[in-house]
Amino acid sequence: MTFDPMQAPLAAHPDAALYEHCGLHDFTDDPLYATLCRLIARSPALLALHDQAPPTQRRATLLLAALHHGVLRGGPQPTGLPAWYGSVGGQRSPQDPALPQALAAFAEAHGEELRHLLTHRRTQTNETGRCTALRPALDAIARRHPGRPLALFDFGASAGLNLAVDRYRLHYRSGGHTHATGPTDAPWPALHAQVVGAPPPGLFEPPRWTVAARCGTDLAPVDLHDPEATAWLRACLWPGDAVRRERLDMALAVARSVAAPVVAAEDGLTVLEDWLATLPIGVQPVLFNTWVLAYFTPEMLATHGARVHALVQQRGLLWLSAEDAPRLAATTGLRPPEQPVAGMARSAPTSHTFWTLTEPGPAGVVHTLLARAHPHGAWLEWLGD
Repeated sequence: MTFDPMQAPLAAHPDAALYEHCGLHDFTDDPLYATLCRLIARSPALLALHDQAPPTQRRATLLLAALHHGVLRGGPQPTGLPAWYGSVGGQRSPQDPALPQALAAFAEAHGEELRHLLTHRRTQTNETGRCTALRPALDAIARRHPGRPLALFDFGASAGLNLAVDRYRLHYRSGGHTHATGPTDAPWPALHAQVVGAPPPGLFEPPRWTVAARCGTDLAPVDLHDPEATAWLRACLWPGDAVRRERLDMALAVARSVAAPVVAAEDGLTVLEDWLATLPIGVQPVLFNTWVLAYFTPEMLATHGARVHALVQQRGLLWLSAEDAPRLAATTGLRPPEQPVAGMARSAPTSHTFWTLTEPGPAGVVHTLLARAHPHGAWLEWLGD
């Protein structure tokens, strides 16, 4: 017997359709999460839990992370919801007809914990796989501004894992071959990506830039030495993705060795402004963000963009933004490619990460679309010069 979540209508809730869309389109790489989203779309009780999150955090990823956190805390179990989670050894199929009842029972038993997480936590994947696109984007900056060490500032840095982009070994598959770049003595696994089309200039060469300073800001930074905080990072990963779990463990070790400061702040741009004033002459400051602006309201996004553009034009800051198509259009006015990337996971443009560079220009800021990539860095297509 197979289970079809479409047998029941959507719940009478304004965000039920959001979960249905996520189940059909956003979690095609993870059958369990795809099914859970469609079950939540039909569950008034689970959608009531979803309402516990702040308005800007009411997204499927946060509720799924909260459920995963509860599963991880409980560990492997032969019955109940953990039996479906690969992260604790579960092997039951998402099509198993017992899943709806197991989900409902788990949510009821852990309701207080789930409500607390949804109220106080935020989605913080801090995906280091995106460094496979961050690296060539920084290469492009170095070509435009040669001879200047880079000062990196991560807006929405979480644990600051991507501030260590120069410490990761990277493997790019292109033209039937794998090309390695980055530190040759890195004692941890490499990050991997497929290059679609022509590779970015200099991708297979040693980087021509160095990092002179690193800093980040976040509403709720993750303490790298706090087991509960790093457990939340693991909960934000998808339970069936063992590669990302291994990548996170590696990145936490790297970030502890780098020890880049991540400052807690409601107004991260004020932290950025103060940090710019501390930089030595001759460095090139680079602000970057990855899948952060999606949590902004339109009004917040407009204010944020205007403030960053002023810093770019007046202070020589470069802004490297990696966001979805709506945020790309709102912050730059550029139109993203509309054609899918054939043969790649997450081929539809609605799920792509678009990497844009904003620089000062003679009559105002200038925007360049550098690349588009898989949201977790599994592939990239270079679109810049």
